[in-house]
Amino acid sequence: MKILVCISNVPDTTTKITFTDNNTQFNTAGVQFILNPYDEIALARAIELSEGGKGTVTVINIGEISTEPTIRKALAIGADDAVRVNAKPHDAYFVAFQLAQYVKENAFDLILTGRESIDYNGSKVAGMLGEFLDIPSISIIKKLDINGDIATVEREIEGGKEVITIPFPFVAGVAEGVAEWKIPNMRGIMSARTKPLKVIEAVAVKTLSEVISYETPAPRGQVKLVPADDAAKLIELLHSEAKVI
Repeated sequence: MKILVCISNVPDTTTKITFTDNNTQFNTAGVQFILNPYDEIALARAIELSEGGKGTVTVINIGEISTEPTIRKALAIGADDAVRVNAKPHDAYFVAFQLAQYVKENAFDLILTGRESIDYNGSKVAGMLGEFLDIPSISIIKKLDINGDIATVEREIEGGKEVITIPFPFVAGVAEGVAEWKIPNMRGIMSARTKPLKVIEAVAVKTLSEVISYETPAPRGQVKLVPADDAAKLIELLHSEAKVI
């Protein structure tokens, strides 16, 4: 089985977010970038499925050369080889299109993405990729098992769980619960240095969206405490100050 895991290079969750160029660009100065946590879960499950000679795992990233340390971490965790599409990821459409072009030339049985990237939280790439490839796509999955040429996936829905069987190939957006994160060991770190990392150029695609500006959330205001037995005061404040009623 050939498995492709799509990975993103994202700011660490502790990053202080600021913008430059009149709030049109994310300020990367001093920012620590990491492997997107949901993608890391997808990678962990892919490695489990391929263990014992059952398959191979390739990771792919759309990014500039600065993303290679993140790609090398994925190789250290256990991926067999990697591909970097040499381009700045403009939006989900651009990313999904680049991924699709690669898959069309390099067939895979299973394509995994994280449910979303923790920087934009769009949850779009898996669905778009399935559409571009004209194969099934399912998100957000909490469990993935394989039995022969059929996969069984589990999703949470309102009031319960949904269990679906699906043939290969397909795309799946992975959430927490599918696997536990894997920590690279020294052997993995050393071997990552010599594992193949292929760099290819992006395919031209029409730009469908652009960022006009960014802004940070407004700072939190002061909290007013209202006695539990003074409902009238609470209603007054919600009406006159919060203006939500």
